[in-house]
Amino acid sequence: MIVGTAGHIDHGKTALLQALTGQQGDKRPAERERGITIDLGYLYADLGDGQLTGFIDMPGHERFVHNMLAGSSGIDLLLLVVAADDGVMPQTREHLAIAQLLGIRRAIVALSKIDRVDSQQVVKVQQQITQLLSAGPLAGTEIYPVSSVTGDGIAELRQALRNSAEHVQQRSVSGYFRLPIDRAFSVAGAGIVVTGTAKAGQVAVGDELTLSPSGRSVRVRGIHAQNQQAEQAIAGQRVALNIVGERLALEHVRRGDWLLTPALHAPTTRIDIQLEILPGESRDFSHWTPVHVHLAAQDVTGRVALLEGTQVEPGKTALAQILLNAPVHAVHNDRLVLRDQSAQRTVAGGRVLDPFAPARNRRSEQRLAQLNSLLVDELGDALPALLQRAFNGLDPTLLERQFNQPRALWALPEDVLQVSTRLGPRLFSSSVWLQLTAQLLEGLQRFHDECPDELGPDRDRLRRYALPALERPVFISLLEQQLASGAVASSGPWLHLPEHQVQLGETDEALREQIWPLLIAGHFDPPWVRDLASSLQKDEAEVRLLLRKLARLGLLHQVVKDLFYPEQTLRQLAAIAVTIEQQNGSIKPAIWRDNINIGRKRSIQLLEYFDRIGFTRRLVGERRIRTDSALAEIK
Repeated sequence: MIVGTAGHIDHGKTALLQALTGQQGDKRPAERERGITIDLGYLYADLGDGQLTGFIDMPGHERFVHNMLAGSSGIDLLLLVVAADDGVMPQTREHLAIAQLLGIRRAIVALSKIDRVDSQQVVKVQQQITQLLSAGPLAGTEIYPVSSVTGDGIAELRQALRNSAEHVQQRSVSGYFRLPIDRAFSVAGAGIVVTGTAKAGQVAVGDELTLSPSGRSVRVRGIHAQNQQAEQAIAGQRVALNIVGERLALEHVRRGDWLLTPALHAPTTRIDIQLEILPGESRDFSHWTPVHVHLAAQDVTGRVALLEGTQVEPGKTALAQILLNAPVHAVHNDRLVLRDQSAQRTVAGGRVLDPFAPARNRRSEQRLAQLNSLLVDELGDALPALLQRAFNGLDPTLLERQFNQPRALWALPEDVLQVSTRLGPRLFSSSVWLQLTAQLLEGLQRFHDECPDELGPDRDRLRRYALPALERPVFISLLEQQLASGAVASSGPWLHLPEHQVQLGETDEALREQIWPLLIAGHFDPPWVRDLASSLQKDEAEVRLLLRKLARLGLLHQVVKDLFYPEQTLRQLAAIAVTIEQQNGSIKPAIWRDNINIGRKRSIQLLEYFDRIGFTRRLVGERRIRTDSALAEIK
């Protein structure tokens, strides 16, 4: 069990721990000289149950609340200390509010310094404490009057702590290892040592970890768990790790850094949270408020973007996104505390819903629905609703990091599909995948209805037309599945429904009947677009558009810009090429030119077009026909 003290400055927290454990908490010369705790202190003691209990002595001065926050996130039990002569004071209230924001729901109150007051004052302060706790989750917490000087009540308090240890909930060791670093120092002969309260998972000597957010790789050389040498440590224990790494120096490790299993390393600067404003605030919390964000031992600045409205009343909750000025590590359900811009006052807190929040569409109806689905504790509870709203699917690697739950432990719903994309696997609800399929086919049908004279769109145009919000890799996977099943057909780059045929309008059909004889009469040298338009006294753009439609239908071939050959003419040219190869072993440009009896430039353009469509293969000074070409069947 890890016990953390809380309370106003000079209310006797350090003296009480010394009475309970027999150990001096303030070990720094400055602390002893000034008589106040400045930074976190750490003590371990057997309270009589044969187990070592860890105590974190937290500073009570308002200037050192940031240090108090660095040590408070991993505690199991809050030991709230209130002096009988002072009663409830400002830091008593602030520390209690912080504990509640961090989700600490188990506490014991020590009413200290009873040797300095009479019994009436003790009763009066007990009533103050009871009233203070009555409105929150710690209502009904036991209060133990004690004196660190005379020893009165210390035995009863020690017994209460032993009883509480029996009810400490074991933290999960199934997730990846996470250790927020609250101290880093160098030990002669050992090297760098870091300490913290393990948040999740387990670690053993020899394990490779990642120092986040820097991303440095380190190896665990030695472990102390609960102040005893060990081969491994688990979540919930106070842990000291001796770490080594390539060119690792003490200045590379700071309070607020994390040691993580490498799979968890994914620093972020945007976090979606459920925001909770303290009831005691005097005014509404506003959109884009600058804050200090305390998450485990991390302390970074940022701003809060409200996702529902522009104000949140005191005591209320709301969905919000925090934009941070430095990268942090977080997972779903982590608790955080927000202090004002000057770091003088605690104003709010919250719990992490999504540590990888999007920069766009953060207020959209779909995104807010996803966040409401995350207002649960476990991935298994959130997954069905998330899948129903994930039109781009869910990235399983990101889910592992978001919930710190290895994929092997997941219990996926029966209707989940795993779709391979160029970005890796995505998880889809089968109903969502069917909906996307229907939207794709409906969009393609709508395109045919609106553009009957076009064979169909290409891939990117179809995505913009049917599913513009779908990520391109996901769209490509969806499309390829429909192409494989035959629900969608392709003609070159053009996509269409299998039964779709291009239909020319009456005007286009009438113009085609005028153009076609001129193209056929041109034989191996058909007229250019401008010549056709001039002969028929038509607009050049109108003629060009029709010829391109006919090319998409497969009736014409555009050899070069504005020069179209009818299909039957091109097949005649292909037959000549086959004959030349049969007679000469290959197709040489000069022989080809003489056989079709047109200029060298045009003859080369035709050969280059044959190369592009895969009918011929260009070699040095000659060409050969590809046996796998459709036109090669002319042989």
